[in-house]
Amino acid sequence: MKHYFLPVAAMAMCLSAAAQDLPQASPYGEVEQIVGLTKVEVDYSRPSARGRRIFGDLLAYGEPWRLGANSATTIEFDGPVVIEGTKMAAGAYSMFAIPHQESWEIILNKNTKLWGNSRDEKEDALRIKVKAEPSEFTETLTITFDDVKDDKALMSIRWEKTRVSVQLYADATAQGMENIKKAMAGKEIKAGTYASSARFALERGVMTKEALDWAQRAVDMDPRYYWMHTLALAQAANGMKKEAIATAEKSMQVAEKEGDKAYIRKNQDVIAEWSK
Repeated sequence: MKHYFLPVAAMAMCLSAAAQDLPQASPYGEVEQIVGLTKVEVDYSRPSARGRRIFGDLLAYGEPWRLGANSATTIEFDGPVVIEGTKMAAGAYSMFAIPHQESWEIILNKNTKLWGNSRDEKEDALRIKVKAEPSEFTETLTITFDDVKDDKALMSIRWEKTRVSVQLYADATAQGMENIKKAMAGKEIKAGTYASSARFALERGVMTKEALDWAQRAVDMDPRYYWMHTLALAQAANGMKKEAIATAEKSMQVAEKEGDKAYIRKNQDVIAEWSK
């Protein structure tokens, strides 16, 4: 038995060592961002330059690239989005790029189980061109979301001395109003729910009459100065400027007592605008 035990033990040790987690040359990374109300998630492996010239050398211009290393980079949306003006359905896609000196082609493919740079072009769901710009040196491939505002974001891809940015848009109006509808169906609706619903509707320019009712209910339940300000905005949106000015003045008086300079200024601004 001793003649067999030692080799088997040695083999087990080798297998155990092979299964260990070791640092990868291109470590896995992920980045996630909420755009509007839509979650966008990118999963990719992150190669480093390591003193090499990347674009136009290691990665030839005009050749497809998996936008990372190892398995193809994937991007997933949990709601519909608009990418550089093109509508895309919710779902997961593999993401490729074809770098050129002054522009890149960004490709989304329906197959998310790809390895390397090859893909079936018949499964491409999106193919767009974006500008390639010089940037500060970035050692490791980096994907970030920048300028996240008003249902929009820029997905930026940076590596070596190149940066490209892809415009994403996810309109949150429909989903937001659906969320409000569900909240209003509840048995016990709080003042904050009325106030936030009113503010959202006003900002989106929808259901202004309902927004006036919600804002009034919020103030009736709890007359906080920031909810009074929302009520003033709702009154103005419904042509009630005289009432809006009076409500804004009340809001400002309470904001002054609370020392909230931001709301003092907000009320001053709208009063000046409505008084013209």
